[in-house]
Amino acid sequence: MKVRILLTCLAAALTLLVAAPAQAGTTRTPAERAREIATALTKDPLYIDPAYATALPANLRADVKKRSDALGYPVFTIILPLTPSDEFEGKESNVLTLVMDALKKPGLFVVVDGGSRFPWYEARDVPQLSDEKLDASRQRALDDTGYDAGPTQVLARMYELLAQPGIPKTSARPTSASRPDRGDSDSGGHGWIVALSIVGGLVVLIGLGLVIGRTRGSGSGPRREKTFQIPPHVAATVAAERRRKLTRDTNAELTSLGSELAALPTTAGGGLVHQQAALDDHAAAAKILDTSAPELVDLVGAMVLLDKGRREYDAAVAVAAGRRAADVPELCAFNPLHGRSSARPTKVESNGTTLTLPLCNECRQALKRGAAPASLPGKDGPYWYEDSLWARTFFGTTGDDLAAAVSRGELRR
Repeated sequence: MKVRILLTCLAAALTLLVAAPAQAGTTRTPAERAREIATALTKDPLYIDPAYATALPANLRADVKKRSDALGYPVFTIILPLTPSDEFEGKESNVLTLVMDALKKPGLFVVVDGGSRFPWYEARDVPQLSDEKLDASRQRALDDTGYDAGPTQVLARMYELLAQPGIPKTSARPTSASRPDRGDSDSGGHGWIVALSIVGGLVVLIGLGLVIGRTRGSGSGPRREKTFQIPPHVAATVAAERRRKLTRDTNAELTSLGSELAALPTTAGGGLVHQQAALDDHAAAAKILDTSAPELVDLVGAMVLLDKGRREYDAAVAVAAGRRAADVPELCAFNPLHGRSSARPTKVESNGTTLTLPLCNECRQALKRGAAPASLPGKDGPYWYEDSLWARTFFGTTGDDLAAAVSRGELRR
């Protein structure tokens, strides 16, 4: 066992030298990227970036195609990730302008950032379409589909409304019909200081984007009055910077914890169990961060592993010193960026299944109100919609050993 721990420490030390992944640059010009998308649209009017190829179920794609085909005029739908560092500078308007110029065809052009759910659009030479109907259909689609719908569901509903006669009326926005039921509610708890300092406004921006949406119109049709909204290009820039900071600070914690583990003398008994668990958690986090471009949920997964590793390290130190290990609450299962869970775990019921999850006070209160919690977003809705290790285990809070699962390559089936 001592030899294993020594080898693991050496591996951890080597990991510190390669923890920060290299960022691959792009050599395509905006016009070249637009021509690439335009060429794909001539073969299939629904373009889905390869980044989302495995994340969007076939039934959702088929529904979008069915609804758009029924409109009777050409509809070109584009779903792709947008960041300030890409060819389009993260702006949907740039995608629309350049792709329309490259394709040179009439029709309704719609683009959605795949990490969001708010369609932007532009119509070219489609006389049966009015700005008023486009605006109303988009807004009604956002209202009808609710918080946890992904972009394909919003688009399908928008196209369905465009096919109807007249101008759609707005409706009171419902909460998700598939949200978890109300759980126990208690106040108190505190957030993970490091996590909150890392992500700060990211969660706020995600919440604002999901609740108030983006505004988009290609004319001057009537709109409903809305509260203050952060401009999409500002939100995208800030969110990208927050993610870069999350990456930097998570790698810094990887380095710090690795150094402390390497310097920790070998303990015995219960202390040895905690020490080995900390080493395993650290190694699993390093494996995730060593990929070329980890997704947001993977970055958060690495953060969760490092938090668990830090707690295990502190427990090993306490046991070695003859003290009792502190009982530190787990991070929030719906969104670890919210901080630590408050009070006792909450029973969450949905579709006949009951889970007992550690939840922060914010998520507990949301369930008490009958509202959807502000989940960590995935590619097409809340992260738990995906078939990933994080979704299957709610970031390890349902009992699975995250470190062991990562080492077995079970991030995605």
